Amino acid sequence: MLNTHGQGPTSLMLLIAVHFGLAALAPLLSRLLGNRMYWVMALPPAITFGWLLFQAPVVLAGGHLVETYAWIPGLGIDLALRMGTLQWILGLIVSGVGALVLFHSRWYFAHDTPRPRCAGVMTAFAGTMFGLVTADNFVLFYVFWELTTVFSYLLIGHNPGRSANRLAALNALIVTTFGGLAMLIGILVLGAGAGTYTISELLASGVDVDQWSVTTTVAVLLIIVGALTKSAMVPFHFWLPGAMAAPTPVSAYLHAAAMVKAGIYLIALLAPVFAAVPGWRPVLLTLGAITMIVGGWRALSQNDIKLLLAYGTVSQLGFMMVLCGLGTRSGALAALAVVIAHALFKSTLFLVVGIVDHSTGTRDLRKLSRVGRHMPLVCAAAVLAGGSMAGFPPLLGFVAKEAAFESLVYVIEGDLPWFTPAPTVLLAAAVVAGSIMTVAYTLRFLWGAFGDKRGSTIELKVAPVPAGFAFSPIVLGLACLVGGFVGHPLTAALEPYVATMTIGHESHGLALWHGFTVPLAMSAFAVAAGVLLFWARHRVTRVQAGLPVTTSAEEMYLKLMRGVDRLAVEVTAVTQRGSLPLYLGIILLTLVVLPGGTLMLLRAWPDQLRWWDSPAQAVVGLVMAVAAIAAVTARGRLKAVILVGVTGYGTAMMFLLHGAPDLALTQVLVETVTLIVFVLVMRKLPKYFTDRPLHSSRWWRLIVAVLSALVICGIAFVAAGSRIAEPVSAAFPEAAYTYGHGKNIVNVTLVDTRAWDTMGEISVLVVAATGVASLIFIRTRYSRGTSVGQRRTADHLSSTGQRTTGRLSWLRGGETLSPVQRSIIFEVITRLLFPVMIMVSIYLLLVGHNEPGGGFAGGLIAGLALVIRYLAGGRNELDEAAPIDAGRLLGLGLLVAIVSAVAPVAFGGKILQSYALDFHLPGLSELATPWGTVTLLGDVHVVTSMFFDIGVYLVVIGVLLDIARSLGAGIDQHEEEDRAPAPQAGSDRAISGVRRFLSEHPEAIPAERRPS
Repeated sequence: MLNTHGQGPTSLMLLIAVHFGLAALAPLLSRLLGNRMYWVMALPPAITFGWLLFQAPVVLAGGHLVETYAWIPGLGIDLALRMGTLQWILGLIVSGVGALVLFHSRWYFAHDTPRPRCAGVMTAFAGTMFGLVTADNFVLFYVFWELTTVFSYLLIGHNPGRSANRLAALNALIVTTFGGLAMLIGILVLGAGAGTYTISELLASGVDVDQWSVTTTVAVLLIIVGALTKSAMVPFHFWLPGAMAAPTPVSAYLHAAAMVKAGIYLIALLAPVFAAVPGWRPVLLTLGAITMIVGGWRALSQNDIKLLLAYGTVSQLGFMMVLCGLGTRSGALAALAVVIAHALFKSTLFLVVGIVDHSTGTRDLRKLSRVGRHMPLVCAAAVLAGGSMAGFPPLLGFVAKEAAFESLVYVIEGDLPWFTPAPTVLLAAAVVAGSIMTVAYTLRFLWGAFGDKRGSTIELKVAPVPAGFAFSPIVLGLACLVGGFVGHPLTAALEPYVATMTIGHESHGLALWHGFTVPLAMSAFAVAAGVLLFWARHRVTRVQAGLPVTTSAEEMYLKLMRGVDRLAVEVTAVTQRGSLPLYLGIILLTLVVLPGGTLMLLRAWPDQLRWWDSPAQAVVGLVMAVAAIAAVTARGRLKAVILVGVTGYGTAMMFLLHGAPDLALTQVLVETVTLIVFVLVMRKLPKYFTDRPLHSSRWWRLIVAVLSALVICGIAFVAAGSRIAEPVSAAFPEAAYTYGHGKNIVNVTLVDTRAWDTMGEISVLVVAATGVASLIFIRTRYSRGTSVGQRRTADHLSSTGQRTTGRLSWLRGGETLSPVQRSIIFEVITRLLFPVMIMVSIYLLLVGHNEPGGGFAGGLIAGLALVIRYLAGGRNELDEAAPIDAGRLLGLGLLVAIVSAVAPVAFGGKILQSYALDFHLPGLSELATPWGTVTLLGDVHVVTSMFFDIGVYLVVIGVLLDIARSLGAGIDQHEEEDRAPAPQAGSDRAISGVRRFLSEHPEAIPAERRPS
């Protein structure tokens, strides 16, 4: 066993990373290579396949390759990867078939516009599948599981212009996501009960069957739901045929060799231990058998050869689910053999369909005739793969199906003693019936795609097939043939996985000949009956057409979705009435009923109540209460806003009285910004609230408000008096200085201890600012007003219509304002105050790690300085103060924060890790004065988290600049445009007519006025 617990990525993790890294380069490779980029994209899975072959000695000896990296240590969740026999086999399938499919795609998309998204997503999907089959942690497994869902959605919706692609992608996404969410609940319950999310530890626990609890049983069944949806079992099978709207290489990989195998892999992984869980075998065996029959029956009536293969895939997945669900030794061997065989023959056949479609322009078997004569090698590959699917000797499919029939015979003989004979015989009969239909639809496919249909009058123009286009299906088809002759080595390779099963007979192994046995008779009967069924295909078609029409699973799904949509519309119509009081009332009522009800049931209330720490707090609280009551009764909007602001400033005073100057400073600045925003918005609102008489509902609102206040006070009282442990903040001062290298606990927490939270918050600020700007601006957030030079030399008209020139100007942008709107005193104060505020903001930014301040507070002050420039000089003055697009400033700040967060990784550190840099500047350290020596700089102490704080600083300035331009300058510009006189179209036309007449009749112009 190879164990890796290093810090850097090694083999397994590196291989996954290479897939994603190259996928990200797909747009660049598309520009450089065009569709030849698929050759490059095939390299990661090809390298993975080669690396896996080199690991064969370790895996075949029963060893495991293990890699573990710390991820979420507090929850016991690691990035754990583990590769044993089962993972090795699936890894070879997803990488080998993936490389050949990507290589094949170069010719499939040869005549299309290069689509880097498709190539990149397919490569990323290959890496995701490899990560899924090697993940040894259930949480990591679920991440890869959902990534396959997302990538499948993108690949099925390859052409979003077609409604079929959009609908198929959405159906696959909804169905598999539903199963994934059910599986997630099961994973969380199972991991919490077992105390670990590591899959290998869960499987090695060896819990006795009698100890399974109801919770564990429910958890395992929920995980099974995820496997059933991903592998398209009845009743979730309908999404897979619909997914055939995707390009054929996508179908060959996702829906034959990779994605749909994820559910089969999950069942095979858990079967050694969890097959004993009540409900496991009845659910899997029943649904698997039904799926096999339903898929085969539907395949018999398809005329589209790709859709025929899709329903055949559904049938084969049901077959594999039955074998994996048995949980016996012989069943395990047969299941893996069928998984390998299916990946080879079904990917071959899908690729062949792509070649036929490209060469003839149709997939309708009623139109295809004599195609095999034009592409004999492709036809030969299809015959090999089809024969393997039908179970003809000496192909791999025959060997695998023999092992499957053998495992069913053992079940009838008592491998599952708690099953009565009748269900076991019925299960074997269902599998044989499904195999008969498999033979029939295989022959239908080969005859339909390549057969010489007598009487066909349709002449197809078959284009020649390039050698590279045919290479992949020929290789995979030959593998179906070679696989039939390597039964004994394959049995030995699968033995370590088979040994994990604890019940059932030992299999005879994989071989072409075991003698005249019952499984051989079952195979012969299935082949003979399948040939007969194909021969009577027209009669079968008539029988299918004569059966009563029933509601299909897809129709039931569509009805369910329509019902959900209808319910959503009705609920929205009732709850979303456009009434803010209604929304707020529902929220507050929920607060009163749920937390308030919990408080009423609480028995142990704190026995002490401390009203205040100092009388000053009581005074401030009283002022806040009076202001709040006055705000409720105020009729004027501005008065109400100012009174609400009093409560905000009172909160800042409370912080200050509690000894938190940093919080008090931030609260004052935020409250000031909030007041300004309110004032800017109120310019577009009436001066007073409504004059309508008060409605009787005001009493209900009053009751809700009082109850909400009582609940909030009760929660605060209980929470403050129920502390039983030392607060975590007690260790913050020492931790802030030791790990964050700063004395300001608040700032160190924001930019170091909880920097991830801050990163999320500034991202939200950027999104919010973008949303506000989008309501005002169409193209840019920079108003681009009159240039400085133009404003210097321009003459402006006053409100009386007189020209004014050479006026004293303290703010150049203010020159564009009418004199009646200007305030010289305000301009003078702004000119004096602006640089001081900018310097204070920079000071707070630099000292924030040790003193009250920081990037957030500094950014608020700098932003307020810009807002003051706007209030004093108008929108053009704002452009003078900040001649930059606010969106670029927001992006720059976010970029600085991200770069500073990831930069430590380049120096061997961790993301968002901080370093203290201490150095001495001797040349600037001391200055001799008449009063003595003064130290200017001397020892300099810099913390790298300051660069993250600079990003916060820039983002906050960008937000306030965006608000000033959106709610201030933007609205001003709109009002100016509304006040501008409409163009006089009639006068303009008259002037143009006169000019045209004079140009045509120059003699009408007096001689003295004619141009020389």
